[in-house]
Order: sequence, then C-alpha cells, then structure tokens
Amino acid sequence: MRNENRTLRLAVLFSGTGRTLENLQEKIARGEIPARIVLALASGSECGGIARARRLGLPLEIVDRRAHPDRKRFDERILRALEAHPADLVCLAGWLYLFPLPAEWRGRVLNIHPALLPRHGGRGFHGERVHRAVLEAGEKESGCTVHLADDRYDHGPTVLQRRVPVLPGDTPDTLGTRVFAEECIAYPEAVRAFAAGTIPGQALPPVRP
Repeated sequence: MRNENRTLRLAVLFSGTGRTLENLQEKIARGEIPARIVLALASGSECGGIARARRLGLPLEIVDRRAHPDRKRFDERILRALEAHPADLVCLAGWLYLFPLPAEWRGRVLNIHPALLPRHGGRGFHGERVHRAVLEAGEKESGCTVHLADDRYDHGPTVLQRRVPVLPGDTPDTLGTRVFAEECIAYPEAVRAFAAGTIPGQALPPVRP
C-alpha cells in the first residue's frame, strides 16, 4: 500500500506530440494525481512534445533513435536516463519502441493504447493507423486500454479500459478525438491506482529518501 504522504515520481516517455504528457501534468498541477514528473523523455529531436515539456518546465532528455542505429545502445541510453532521474513508475505516452524491461522495472511500467486490446494492437499500430483499422474492421465500439507493459508490443495485464461508440460517418480523426478524450481520463485513473497499490501485478516502487 502506498504511503499517503508520498509523492509518486513519474518518468513519461513519448515519441509524438506530448498531449498525454501535458494531460498528466495538468492533472498533477490540479492535485488530481499524487505525483510529479521527474523526467520527460523524447525518442527524437523532432517530437512535438519537446516544446510542451519545455513550456511546462519539466526535466527533459532526448534520446534520438536515429542517432542510435544499434538498438542495444538506444535501450542503454534510455535506462541511463532513468537512472539519472529516479522514478517510481514509467508511463509510456505514445512511445513507439518496445521498452527494455530489466527485472527492476517489471510491474512498474504502464502503457496506454488507443483501442480495446487485444484487438488492433501490436508493432506498427499507433495513432491514425489504429483508428483506421477499427473503422475498416467494422467495429461498433472502440476506446482505450491502460495496461502493465511486458516484453511484447501492447501486451500485458489490463489495468482498465474506457469505451466509445463508433458512429456512422466516423473518420480516423473524429474517432481518434473521442478516444483521446477517454485517454485523458483513463491514464490519470491508472496512475492513481498504481499510487494506491491496487493494480494486480504491480511492483512496489523502491524506497527512496
């Protein structure tokens, strides 16, 4: 069980616009999540979320995947960044790469996916591609999934899902807008659950001074 007086330390990894990063920070600023972001980590210098992180005054690091053609070195740089900014929980927020999970991070990494897993997930399924796949499959509903990450893309125990209807005439953009509105509710809820120690399979954060 979480110490009620303790503030959860978050590392947020992103590869895109950083909208989820900003949503988490806004909820923290309003006192809705008992946490603070100790690291915002971008996977490339072109990520739109970099400007958001700087505007929000968050500790920022950029580990450019293109500058690390050797995947092992890329993973090592990510883990070194996390060592330099000790966190209790990693939140993958539009992160496009499989996160390396050494033993000490198992049960302490959350991911959010813009579909109802296990459908429409896996490598290459992100952003508009997911919503287009939902529409092409003729689904009647979609939504988002928060789960504990493991060694496979979009895989691991589900923490929670939120659902939206697929409406006649939907496009990937219109569907994506409704799904993201639910993501803005779901991810903070999942982080609060982690802080409370109520997620089955989560690992307790290390004791830090």
